Amino acid sequence: MIKRLIRSERANSMIEFALVAPVFIFMLVGVIEMGRYTYLAVLAQHAARAGVQYAAQNLETAADASASGPATASAASQDAQSLSQWKVTSWVTCTNNAQVAPCPANNTGSVSAGLVYYVGVKVTGTFKSLLSYPGIPNNVPITASAIMRVGNQ
Repeated sequence: MIKRLIRSERANSMIEFALVAPVFIFMLVGVIEMGRYTYLAVLAQHAARAGVQYAAQNLETAADASASGPATASAASQDAQSLSQWKVTSWVTCTNNAQVAPCPANNTGSVSAGLVYYVGVKVTGTFKSLLSYPGIPNNVPITASAIMRVGNQ
């Protein structure tokens, strides 16, 4: 009876499945985790882009970004609703004739010749893994940033 079971193809198939199934399931869970990480990274990039698009409309919205203003952060967080616990920071940089220059304070009127305003938004957060893998951290930082020239200068 045992010899017949050992020679049986059904028994071989069951043994092969028992050996391969855990590896296959582990790989499948890994692919799901990579998909979740990629989704959150893309979401963070879109949020940064939405924040910088709001701040780059004109000099008044850029002034909001220079103080890490709530309107810029709100524009970023509204674009990515599941990133409410993530941190949004914004800044303004100026260049004068292609050289980094200090930005004039409270300049919402005309801009001197050669002075160009740029706004930037950075979204940072943490990806939390569903399972604990040996040698791989459970929390992986995700950072996305976008920089855009201020329009209507």
